[in-house]
Amino acid sequence: MLKNLLILFALALSNVLFAQHKETAFAKGADIGWLPQMEATGYKFYDNSGKETDCLQLLKDLGMNSIRLRVWVNPSDDKTSGHCSKEETVAMALRAQKMGFRIMINFHYSDSWADPAKQFKPKAWEKHTFPELLNDVYNHTFDVINALKVAGVTPEWVQVGNEIPGGMMWPEGSTDNWHQLGQLLNKGYDAVKAVDKNIKVIVHVDEGNNNEKFRTFFDNATAQKVRYDVIGLSYYPYWIKKDYSETIADLQFNLNDMAKRYNKEVMIVEVGGEDDKVQNTYELLTATIKAVKNVPNNKGIGVLYWEPQGARSWSHYALSAWQADGKPSPALNAFKEN
Repeated sequence: MLKNLLILFALALSNVLFAQHKETAFAKGADIGWLPQMEATGYKFYDNSGKETDCLQLLKDLGMNSIRLRVWVNPSDDKTSGHCSKEETVAMALRAQKMGFRIMINFHYSDSWADPAKQFKPKAWEKHTFPELLNDVYNHTFDVINALKVAGVTPEWVQVGNEIPGGMMWPEGSTDNWHQLGQLLNKGYDAVKAVDKNIKVIVHVDEGNNNEKFRTFFDNATAQKVRYDVIGLSYYPYWIKKDYSETIADLQFNLNDMAKRYNKEVMIVEVGGEDDKVQNTYELLTATIKAVKNVPNNKGIGVLYWEPQGARSWSHYALSAWQADGKPSPALNAFKEN
């Protein structure tokens, strides 16, 4: 009897310690929104010995522990700009969690790509009044997160909007209408917390080395009493036509400033380098991980690569980290080694 009690106690203690470790461990991972489509079109992934291997296993072997998945409202079935429905997201999240990955969900509040250049409302919401849009955001967010929970997956993080320096769901949620944008963001926050109050809500802005852009956005968010837990940053030196070595100090300054100024955790939720510049991308990732880990008081919590597996031969995307032979780029060793 005593032996059985001791075994039960040991198991309970190990579960508690695992949960605490998960909560405090540095997140290293990838957005893999294209993976279901890649597999459906017959793309094969291989380890360094040439053996066909599950892509998620390859990412895990590279030291990754977190997976990010985007959600669109009523997506098309287009190979690269569709899919990512609630149902597909639940299925992929469940698959990733079973392999030990932590889960981040990224709401675009659109039927396809939302980013700084475009934040189109879902077609089904186009003619809705602003009060109806508030309900749309709440109901859609709750529906997806609750479906995940029912399936046995509680995400660790949820993004309310994708790269929204100019707002989301234009024109109503534009930064020209900050009072309304603040309400939309809070509806997303409330829906997430209604499912599970422990899920961390992320608000995400691009160009992570641009402190002025971040101060402008988050000062306005503060003025509107926007509720969130984590500041998410994208960091792509490629898109501003500078090498990482020219901007990494600015990224470090901005990370530190965001954590201190707003008393929030910070996280690089998207990063990427050119697939044909392996050493440079390795160095970019190493420097980025170091910068986030250097944020004082452990407020830098993770780095995620955007679609490393999205090989150019399949996606025509130059910032993946996969080789033409179906094997991961050596650049991704940065996750294992840092």
